[in-house]
Amino acid sequence: MKFEHHIPESHQRVFEVISKSAKDLNQPVYVVGGYVRDYYLDRLKETDPDLDFVTIGSGISLAEKVHQALEGSHLSVFKQFGTALVKAGDLELEFVGARKESYRRDSRKPIVEDGTLEDDQLRRDLTINALSWSLNAEDYGTLIDPFGGIQDLKNKIIRTPVDPEQTFSDDPLRMLRAIRFANQLKFEIDPVTYEAIKEMAPRLDIISKERIITELNKIIMTDKPSIGFTHLFHTGLLKQFFPQMHKLQGVKEVNGHLHKDNFWHTLQVLDNVVEYGGDLWLRWAAILHDIAKPPTQRYQEGVGWTFHGHDALGAKWTKGIFRQLGLPLDERMRYVRKLVRLHLRPIALVSEIVSDSAVRRLIYEAGDDIDDLMTLCRADITSKNENKVERFQENFNIVEKKIKEVEKKDRIRNWKNPLSGEEIMEALEIKPGKIIGDIKDLVKEAILNGEIPNNKEAAYEYMMENKSKILESEKEKQK
Repeated sequence: MKFEHHIPESHQRVFEVISKSAKDLNQPVYVVGGYVRDYYLDRLKETDPDLDFVTIGSGISLAEKVHQALEGSHLSVFKQFGTALVKAGDLELEFVGARKESYRRDSRKPIVEDGTLEDDQLRRDLTINALSWSLNAEDYGTLIDPFGGIQDLKNKIIRTPVDPEQTFSDDPLRMLRAIRFANQLKFEIDPVTYEAIKEMAPRLDIISKERIITELNKIIMTDKPSIGFTHLFHTGLLKQFFPQMHKLQGVKEVNGHLHKDNFWHTLQVLDNVVEYGGDLWLRWAAILHDIAKPPTQRYQEGVGWTFHGHDALGAKWTKGIFRQLGLPLDERMRYVRKLVRLHLRPIALVSEIVSDSAVRRLIYEAGDDIDDLMTLCRADITSKNENKVERFQENFNIVEKKIKEVEKKDRIRNWKNPLSGEEIMEALEIKPGKIIGDIKDLVKEAILNGEIPNNKEAAYEYMMENKSKILESEKEKQK
């Protein structure tokens, strides 16, 4: 079988350059991995334009030769890994010499030796990723498929090239990759492979959190991440690296009263956020929004099951979970923590008698993230009762209308105090100190409570009207 279509002309030209360079070095070369797989899935345009090449010999030598032949390209050499990367326009071409690997039971670092193409294909994680094309003159474009990867693509099956326990023992991350590809491609996992993942799940402990989170985020960014998380749960992998989420599963019963299973609810919220177009970090907010429900769960006679404070506790846990999983501890973490903390607030504003002050405070706290917060809250509406869902959605329409009205009138989003510290010190003839912050808080509360308009003139007038009270209070504190 030879490739004949769907390959961009620019890629074909690069293949020809690589083929000639390999011939000059007398080194057979092959296109391997994801590019070949995606060609047969007719999804090359959806993937990143990166290509992997295996050569029988030095990958670095071939990369250097290709770099010389491709004008304007850039070469990066990684001697410790025996690989090299050539960037040519939008393409990233990675070269490696064919190798075989063997592992000690207690290590994820393989013993690497030079090998044949067959050796290289044997170490691939899945049959669909072990496909390759020859770029050699005698059989240019010929498909090499030793493990039935094409048939597995047709049957939509995820399977390992060799015994799955051996494959997963060699590199336990392959278990996550199997689930990730099943989720991305909407394939089924071969039963034997699936059972091997269950058996080998504890071996994931030797894999770094950085490698795990890369695969997990790819699962989260699929069209329906609940599928991947369901596999992670049933295989036992989720419990290995994210026990807090695993603990969400389960339903307790008291006097015939049951509560919603928080794990499956969380997955539904996550899928709902995806449907609303949420990015990676909004999806993480969906994953963590109820993460602290298990320790806050109580049964109250006459009321039922409660989870008081799970929003505050979940926000408190967010930084630790991000650190545990290897996620960034920057503004992205703070964004997720904020949404977890505030996710119950909008529904509390449904009542017609809720004051503008309460709406102003929510806008003030959420800032530019108010729209994402509302998206998360809408996604949090899960019920098999369609009338109930429709009723809650209508309530959120009311809340959104209130938020828009108050924001248009009071401009509270990303609010800044209209009075500066210098203005306060000059007007009250006082020196720098804690009192400046106290006065700013006083002005802020007056604006949020609706006592004064949100502008400099009103704030200044309010401060001066309360000047005596403010200064007297400060004197009392200093006694």
